[in-house]
Amino acid sequence: MDGEGGSSGLVKSAAVKLSEMSERTKQLGTAIKDPHQQRRIILVIVCVALLLDNMLYMVIVPIIPDYLVELESQQAEHVHVVIHPNSSANSTSQDKSNKDNLDVQIGVLFASKAILQLLVNPLSGTFIDRVGYDIPLLIGLSVMFVSTCIFAVGENYATLFVARSLQGLGSAFADTSGIAMIADKYTEESERSRALGIALAFISFGSLVAPPFGGFLYEFAGKKVPFIVLACICLADGVLVLTVIKPFSNRTRENMPVGTPIYRLMVDPYIAVVAGALTVCNIPLAFLEPTIANWMETTMHSSQWEMGITWLPAFFPHVLGVYITVKLAAKHPHLQWFYGALGMVIIGASSCTVPACKTFGQLIAPLCGICFGIALVDTALLPTLAFLVDVRHTSVYGSVYAIADISYSVAYAMGPIVAGQIVHNLGFVQLNLGMGLVNVLYAPALLLLRNVCQMKPSYSERDNLLEEAPQGLYDTIKMEERRAKKKGYSSAGNCLSVDENGFDTFKAQRSLSEESSGPENT
Repeated sequence: MDGEGGSSGLVKSAAVKLSEMSERTKQLGTAIKDPHQQRRIILVIVCVALLLDNMLYMVIVPIIPDYLVELESQQAEHVHVVIHPNSSANSTSQDKSNKDNLDVQIGVLFASKAILQLLVNPLSGTFIDRVGYDIPLLIGLSVMFVSTCIFAVGENYATLFVARSLQGLGSAFADTSGIAMIADKYTEESERSRALGIALAFISFGSLVAPPFGGFLYEFAGKKVPFIVLACICLADGVLVLTVIKPFSNRTRENMPVGTPIYRLMVDPYIAVVAGALTVCNIPLAFLEPTIANWMETTMHSSQWEMGITWLPAFFPHVLGVYITVKLAAKHPHLQWFYGALGMVIIGASSCTVPACKTFGQLIAPLCGICFGIALVDTALLPTLAFLVDVRHTSVYGSVYAIADISYSVAYAMGPIVAGQIVHNLGFVQLNLGMGLVNVLYAPALLLLRNVCQMKPSYSERDNLLEEAPQGLYDTIKMEERRAKKKGYSSAGNCLSVDENGFDTFKAQRSLSEESSGPENT
């Protein structure tokens, strides 16, 4: 009897657990189907992809230079050179030449990701506009997974160069489509700023945490382990894309309007000003990352752990800058240009004070100022790009965020190659003064954006056709979405109001033309 009672109790407990699991599965399915819950899940997926990309970008900083030096020494052991007694000077010059050659190799390796990303972005932006955001995101994650695995098993410079370049290819698809997907899902301006701010916080966390993460695992577990961990994260995020977003079952983009070509967006003066600001504000970070460690070792005699955590304290002011900008943008959205200009002035002032620091503690303050300023600029201007596309072009965001990615890539492609040459020829002080001056001088250009919020939506040919009458379910849905967007713009802080359909100007022009043509027809 006791055995039968015990077995029945086990059966009941198993049934209860199964029912609980079934209930949780139903709740997850309901959350995925609910639009508000789904976009939150999509935000998590995109943030993980951005975190992964930036961790992979920075995790090699403490690993690859040391690993390449080790490879160089191993190759030297197999080379037998006869050194004559009076050839010590030649040996010294040979060592210096080898070191310079290794520095060039490291710089090219670091820059190869941004260079390929820069070249691919115009194509990836157009591709994203054509097929939607989900398939390019999956392509980007797949390429990044392959790149990370190659990093783990690569044992020579050529293999590591291929892996780094592949990462740039994956980033051109994953980063651009991810940011564009956030802009597409969050149409209300305050929500869009908040969502993009969260994404920027993940980008910052990945960039600043990756060096100590990679250095620790490389020191105690070997080269492969950091990349295997990142590959597993990439694989899990790809599975989430397949299960939640279901890119191959979603065919709504087949009827979506064609986005504005990227070359037309590039010549838009407002978008050009924003893109220039994104490049200029990231130059100090991109140029200091490959040069500051040698400067700290020379001037401060800093230890390895100090050089390893140089940028880690800057994560907190970066998140603070994102938080402050999101809150200010919700209350005063018409001042987005001012937040960006203020951030560039802070970056300029902080960059100029870096060479004056004499200790590690003093150096933390200007580096935190640089990251705080970058947070202000990015958080204010990335949503502005989406708003500019909404009011001046077609609301398809792949190409415009490809332009933003190009802006970042320009800075990070030049950094590892150009910064070292500037320090060698002009000096570290002149490098920082030049970067600071460029940021301060560019800040007034953002005055061009001061009236952006007063712009009214543009009217594409499809908008005008939909004004007549929606045809079928698709056009009805798109008309309702467009009405909701127009209402969002009219309430998003000091923007000029439009009627519920957003076609007041078009209607006025059409009525005037009908009145003028009326007497002629009669």
